[in-house]
Amino acid sequence: MNDFGLYFTLGRQHIADIHGYDHILFIAALCLRYQVADWKKILVLVTAFTIGHSITLALSVTNTVHYSTKWIEFLIPVTIMATAISNIFVKKFSFRSRFPLIYFFALFFGLIHGLGFSTYLKSLLGKDENIFLQLLAFNLGLEAGQLLIVFAVLLISFILVAVVKMPRREYLLFVSGAIFAAALQMTLERIPW
Repeated sequence: MNDFGLYFTLGRQHIADIHGYDHILFIAALCLRYQVADWKKILVLVTAFTIGHSITLALSVTNTVHYSTKWIEFLIPVTIMATAISNIFVKKFSFRSRFPLIYFFALFFGLIHGLGFSTYLKSLLGKDENIFLQLLAFNLGLEAGQLLIVFAVLLISFILVAVVKMPRREYLLFVSGAIFAAALQMTLERIPW
């Protein structure tokens, strides 16, 4: 059980690492359109991302899929830019669709992010044969870190929109623009050709 705690902590620290802020930017871009009252929609959104990255994390760590690390490192900021751009199209904040397009973005982009997480996890596991518990602990740690990011984004949104009275659409556009700019810089730095 000691290994479980270690891998849980490593997963949580990995996603919430300020130096690897691409993960933080992606979760923020996903959640910006929502407020605390939309918690059920956020839960579905985060679950879609979790399913995506859990699948490729497991497939990669077990060497079932192989990929170019350079391309994954390039595609991660591309997913951030695409998510930030999708926020521009949110004009009304009454989310009535049962399965909005952002859920499918989260699932698909989760597949790409899972491959990014797996590079780090594979380096930790080395040649260890029995990886199920470590994989589960790492993934749960990622989720705990992700929930902390979601909570922080919702808290900042609440303060700026409900307390400071910043117009919600302007807030969404401003922060999405800043996230897009940061992701564009990362994308240009990681061009794989």
